[in-house]
Amino acid sequence: MDDQTRPSDYGDDVKRTETHAVTTDYDPNTRHALRRGVLIVGVVLVVAFLAVRIERFFHDRSLARAADAAAGEAPLVELVVAQKVSELQRFALPGETAAWYTSTIYARVNGYVAHWYADIGDHVKKGQLLALIDTPEVDAQLAAARAQLQRARADEAMRRAEAAFAKVQFERWRDSPKGVVSEQEREQKHAEYDSATAQYQAAVAQVALTAAQVDQYSALSQFKRVTAPFDGIITARDIDIGNLVTAGSTTATTPLYVMTQNNPMRVFVDVPQSAAAELMQGAVPVSVQTADSIARAYAGRVARTSQAINVRARTLRVEVDLDNADASLVPGLYVRVAFSLPPRGLVQVPAAALLFRSSGPEVARVGADRRVTFAPVTIARDDGNIVELGSGVAPGDQLALNLSGQVNSGDVVRIATPTAAGVPQAAASVHGPGT
Repeated sequence: MDDQTRPSDYGDDVKRTETHAVTTDYDPNTRHALRRGVLIVGVVLVVAFLAVRIERFFHDRSLARAADAAAGEAPLVELVVAQKVSELQRFALPGETAAWYTSTIYARVNGYVAHWYADIGDHVKKGQLLALIDTPEVDAQLAAARAQLQRARADEAMRRAEAAFAKVQFERWRDSPKGVVSEQEREQKHAEYDSATAQYQAAVAQVALTAAQVDQYSALSQFKRVTAPFDGIITARDIDIGNLVTAGSTTATTPLYVMTQNNPMRVFVDVPQSAAAELMQGAVPVSVQTADSIARAYAGRVARTSQAINVRARTLRVEVDLDNADASLVPGLYVRVAFSLPPRGLVQVPAAALLFRSSGPEVARVGADRRVTFAPVTIARDDGNIVELGSGVAPGDQLALNLSGQVNSGDVVRIATPTAAGVPQAAASVHGPGT
């Protein structure tokens, strides 16, 4: 019964499967719609590409026109008016403060630090105790030298007694009548006396030698007390209790202290060769200003100079002494030192107005027609910011600043924001109103 129904069921399943199969018939309009879509996308891409190319074309043309216009324009320059040099110039240079005395204190004996009594920043007096060094070796050597001295003195006393006895015997034999003692005995006593005298003199010399050794070790033992060599301030302490210290001041030896005396205070300045002649004569007013804008006036003059030009830097070392009773200055400060010097040039201009060429320094003078002409000049004095010119420029001439190397003589230039008549701001800040 079951076998007969199975074929019929299989046939029904096949029919059901075939009725659910995917149809192969397509709508004819679908293909045309796809083609139109692809065509529209392509047209949009082409239009966008052409729009970008056209925009770039016009942008490039505008840049080219702007570049051509800029190339055709005259170069832009900034002008400065050359000013007549005043009767007294304030020549400002950087300097550095230095202590009047600076001492690095080393140990004079080997030993261990027993105590230290002064620390950095302490004000100490000359002879004040700074540290104590325990020196067992020096103490033992001193004790041994003193014992040897006592022995040498005892030996000296014995030799003195022997020399005295030998002298008595020699005199007795010498003064005896002839025939009582023989000449040989008399000569023997003479030799014994000479030997005793020599031994006594040797004992005296040994006493002196041993006493010198005692003095030497006594002097070394005094160095156990480290004292201040002058009134000053402790600026460095490199010891602590128990540290081993070694006598000497080599590069391998650690110093105990560094101290300075800061009143008066020295100020060292390296002055260019152009101003060396005036400063070597002395009697030049000086003012000093620190980096924190605390100005200090020096009523005196240049204290001393090296009287020689440094062949490498072409500068003169100048020293100015400042009173520092209030301890407002410390060694190592960067300061600005201004010297009041007589003028050496006709006009003064900023250093940016100079052009250095193979033929020498020049300036670019700009006339009323805005044309550039180059003029050779001579430099009378240069402090780095402001330059005094001895020739080539007259007061009132308009000079170009930081002129490009592409500008030639006779070229027309455009003038930037004109500076006010007078020395530019850079010059006023250096040669301020006090000049």
